[in-house]
Amino acid sequence: MIRAFATILVTFIASLAQAMPDIKTLTTPAGTPAWLVEDHNIPFVALELRFIGGTAIEPMEKRGVTQFMMGLLEEGSGDMDAQAFSIAKDHLAASFSYGSYADVLTVSAKFLTENQDQAIELLRQSLVNPRFDADAIERVRAQIESGIKSQAKDPSDIASAAFNAEAYPNHPYGSDDLGTLETIASVTAADIRQAHATGLTRNRVLVAAVGDITAAELGILVDRLLQDLPVAGDIEMPTYVADALSAGVKVIDFPTPQSTILFGHAGIPRKDDDFFAAYLLNHILGGSGFESRLMSEVREKRGLTYGIGSFLASRQYGDLLMGQVATANNTVVETIDVITEEWRKIADQGVTQAELDAAKKYLTGAYPLRFDGNGPIANILAGMQFQGLSPDYIQTRNDRVNAISMEDIQRVARRLFQPEKLRFIVVGQPEGLE
Repeated sequence: MIRAFATILVTFIASLAQAMPDIKTLTTPAGTPAWLVEDHNIPFVALELRFIGGTAIEPMEKRGVTQFMMGLLEEGSGDMDAQAFSIAKDHLAASFSYGSYADVLTVSAKFLTENQDQAIELLRQSLVNPRFDADAIERVRAQIESGIKSQAKDPSDIASAAFNAEAYPNHPYGSDDLGTLETIASVTAADIRQAHATGLTRNRVLVAAVGDITAAELGILVDRLLQDLPVAGDIEMPTYVADALSAGVKVIDFPTPQSTILFGHAGIPRKDDDFFAAYLLNHILGGSGFESRLMSEVREKRGLTYGIGSFLASRQYGDLLMGQVATANNTVVETIDVITEEWRKIADQGVTQAELDAAKKYLTGAYPLRFDGNGPIANILAGMQFQGLSPDYIQTRNDRVNAISMEDIQRVARRLFQPEKLRFIVVGQPEGLE
């Protein structure tokens, strides 16, 4: 029975791999590049826009203004206030979402083929002609301020803020996208309009679409959607910086019986030739849930936590290798010692062939499962563009994973993992640490 199931699973995954989406690249009549996967089986379209720049391009004295602005895009546009805009969107059975991140602003839309023209017009209005009404501004300001106050009471957020501030002291990455109570209080309607003019520009947009639409139709749709946005904004893009972390432990006093620990050091850029090897190594160390080394050593063998993980924080202008764990105040010292030892083991000894084989099997088998609908595929396509990947990446990705040799793994393990440089931020009241 088990063997039969395994055979079925392998066959299923193989069929998925063969059915990976066919990506078409195009340039709209107005000159905007776009990626498309046509699928006429279901009459709807998922559309993703990415505006390169994100919150990292905003003035530091107005930190949070970009997220503020993006939160207002669905609060009314043209002659529609927030309620009228929401009703119009619901009548079309369309969904829009607007997001802000350090490196990129996102706009996501889903709409039925029959309502395409009306949906795109509504989305266009929200992008090019937002109202920024005074009452909406104050409502969103209150929401952001509430979020900032909530973060100040959350150990994970406190640890993250402290870690980022140490890693990037003179860079936008070193402060929160939400801003501070002081910067948000100072934001005016004019500041919001300026953030809109500089953040949403045609020269920094990436476009991906999946669904019931042809390349010619998409070209017309995109130009219609974006034509009234500024061509370019008067901004200076951030520069790549190495982290400024110093090894050791920092304690932030916080009244709780359990400490939150954020740890890490320098990582590896996404475009680095060794990234796939680093990706596999992180999966083995702390990225594979209960199967990871950290989970086995910290939770299963010693019972120091309910969960621990590590991750590659590879961004446009800085890269870190990080992890997080929560443990009782009286077991913090032991937990830090175990993590450091596991870091040292993988640096000195690498991994076993069995671990590497298992990691490859999981990561290659799980990859096709990501492509499970128009929305997820459109999101993947937009992400690929943002990372500078070519359209054939989805066809070659698993081959790149499988091509990593044991020699590659051992070499990159020595390069990537640096136990002597680990930085630990502890939020809580740990025993045995000052």
